[in-house]
Amino acid sequence: MSDRKFLTAEEVSERYRGSVSIGTLRNWRAMKIGPAFVKIGKAVLYPTNELDAWDRKNTVTCRASKGLDVDKDEEA
Repeated sequence: MSDRKFLTAEEVSERYRGSVSIGTLRNWRAMKIGPAFVKIGKAVLYPTNELDAWDRKNTVTCRASKGLDVDKDEEA
């Protein structure tokens, strides 16, 4: 038996605190965008390791703002 864990569309929506609805996931699947999924019969499952990879791919890295330089003495 595999150690991989899978989430349903409902659980994926909960993982993203409702920001990604079940309908959005359905649309993304139809357009072949969004996180990778496995379809077995009618069951649609999202491997957690694929969701983690999708999170990393969509992480936005911000640069430091020039006006926010703080003296190290002021931080303490």
